[in-house]
Amino acid sequence: MAKRSSPARKPNNTKPTSINAKQEDLLANTSDAEGQLLTSNQGLPINDDQNSLKAGLRGPTLLEDHLLREKITHFDHERIPERAVHARGSGAHGFFQVYKSMRSVTKAGFLNDPARRTPVFVRFSTVAGSRGSADLARDARGFAVKFYTDEGIYDLVGNNIPVFFIQDAIKFPDLVHAVKPEPHHEMPQAASAHDTFWDFISLMPESMHMIMWVMSDRAIPRSYRMMEGFGVHTFRFVNEKGEGRFVKFHWKPLLGVHSLVWDEATKVNGKDPDFHRRDLWEAIENGDFPEWELGVQIVEQKDEHEFPFDLLDPTKLIPEELVPVQRIGKLTLDRNPAEFFAETEQVAFHPAHLVPGIDFSNDPLLQGRLFSYTDTQLSRLGSANFNELPINHPLAPVHNHQRDGHMRQTINKGRVNYEPNSLGGGCPYQAMIKEGGFTSFPEPVEGVKVRGKSTKFQDHYSQATLFYRSQRVPEQNHLVNALRFELGKLEVPAVRERVIGQLAYVDADLAARVAEAFGIEVPEVDKPLNRSIPADTDPDDVQPYHEDVLLEHSAALSMANTVRSVRTRRVAVLATDQGAAEAASLKKFLEGEGASVKIIAPMHRMLSSGQRSVPVDHALMTTASVLFDAVAVVGGKVTWLKLPDAKDFVSDAFRHCKAIALIGDAVELLAAWSLTPTDKNAVPGVVQARTTKEAAKNFLEAIAAHRHWEREADPLTGEKS
Repeated sequence: MAKRSSPARKPNNTKPTSINAKQEDLLANTSDAEGQLLTSNQGLPINDDQNSLKAGLRGPTLLEDHLLREKITHFDHERIPERAVHARGSGAHGFFQVYKSMRSVTKAGFLNDPARRTPVFVRFSTVAGSRGSADLARDARGFAVKFYTDEGIYDLVGNNIPVFFIQDAIKFPDLVHAVKPEPHHEMPQAASAHDTFWDFISLMPESMHMIMWVMSDRAIPRSYRMMEGFGVHTFRFVNEKGEGRFVKFHWKPLLGVHSLVWDEATKVNGKDPDFHRRDLWEAIENGDFPEWELGVQIVEQKDEHEFPFDLLDPTKLIPEELVPVQRIGKLTLDRNPAEFFAETEQVAFHPAHLVPGIDFSNDPLLQGRLFSYTDTQLSRLGSANFNELPINHPLAPVHNHQRDGHMRQTINKGRVNYEPNSLGGGCPYQAMIKEGGFTSFPEPVEGVKVRGKSTKFQDHYSQATLFYRSQRVPEQNHLVNALRFELGKLEVPAVRERVIGQLAYVDADLAARVAEAFGIEVPEVDKPLNRSIPADTDPDDVQPYHEDVLLEHSAALSMANTVRSVRTRRVAVLATDQGAAEAASLKKFLEGEGASVKIIAPMHRMLSSGQRSVPVDHALMTTASVLFDAVAVVGGKVTWLKLPDAKDFVSDAFRHCKAIALIGDAVELLAAWSLTPTDKNAVPGVVQARTTKEAAKNFLEAIAAHRHWEREADPLTGEKS
């Protein structure tokens, strides 16, 4: 059988990274099918895989057909329970490399050697939907990184949002039950716009900060490659002296942080529900390897209480203005999985997978996760031996006395399976600290058993207010409209009213704009103090808040100041025979700047321009403008005016505030399609020129700007941003 050719890669100087010898051996046995005989799972050659064994050509199938039974039994058990959350995911292999040694703050080996390239596997995901849901749900995104270090597996399991809905893990089942499809009719899928979710939120003021994030553009990322990642919790760095420091982890995408708009996202879900998955796969196949820098916010132990919030509260972040993010290394994804199920679906992450130099904090949500993740793997993967699956197997050697269990793969030699022992020479023996052994940070702990939280946990609104007021006007508009949409799907008016009552504590203008859509009066509320202290609290238990460090605005919370580039941006060029040469010229120019350009024509055939033929990538009816970042129309006005799909293509790009170039006689299309006011020469983000040469530079700048929000109108008032 002939081998399939691989998609062409762009030239690069980076060799794709493999994880370990065990995975390489398995891939070597499956990647090249040439000359292989079809066999059973026991290696028995099969000479007929088309027919089951029967008693006569038209007789019943025989029970003795062991090949049929093996094949059907395996098929019947191919599906494992999907993750309760983060079921819809996509992953890739790569490597991490630190810029300079971090030895002064952590003894973690992979953070101390700039020459070391640590293999990684990263899984991105949505949270609420099932495996079969679409990629562009309004939702938080998982950002989980498995480091295969020389000291064992380290998992940094986070999200693309730095905070969470709840403060204590005991509420996690309630949160997930509320956001999942409602139990009486199993609807809606992968959506929070329903009564049970907002009923829960309206009764949980601690969720208001997270609500600001998930109703913002951050919940509809342009791609996994263009979203931030966060460890969410406060962790600890521990150095070789045993000194501890608090740390927050950040992933900063080198392509910048970019998002879609809601109307665009809903259309993408219809046109390509695998949009994010496909984007990640194709970028890696094309050699456009996604990259993020690892950032850390480090807080000295002595400064633990020097903030107007508790570092252990997962509904709070540390504003970057108070503690700057230090960028200490780079993550690069350079290889797609060979098999989705064996790698992306079976990968098992766990916040308790640590290496020496990194430790937990007492964050009550994190503490609950330390139990939950092991329990989840036992349920999904069926055995405590899930660590022996190739994707979960550490690069570091494993030596212990754990034996047996369902699906055990390791064959241990010798008679000793206990410790201490003398029959095995005392091996394996406990590692000394100087030999790299893990020791927990000796944090002093005292107090009575109690169900409760620190008083600083009681401030539920100040950071929600900070986030909203730090957004630029278009971002605020999108957040308001997201709340209008979500609350507009509710069937119980009382739930909607309670949510608006909570919004009044966040920002009066925000609450008023949302309430306007429903004709609801915003209740008058006493603006809460920066914290809400229970009436029976002993004054001696209240810690100072250092009001002078409270912020009114944080530039880092807005996407306005992000990186802007045309690199890997998808550009659609609509062309006919008339504009073929100009289209080819524009494609060459934009691809030279790092963009990905597709020629789209009325029919999927070569375009002909004199002596030149130009290949077509898509017919107009087989694609849509929501799958692209920018659109150019090169000539062919008479043809495009006859095609309603062409008007829809450009109209969507115009409505979604994307860069548009109209070249040649296509400059007349905006007016013909009634997409522009009378002063058509002053439309933000729309480049009009007679030739590609005239349009190229301005179009490039318009694409790099990502969106041109001046064109956007409020759906209620019609007013522009």
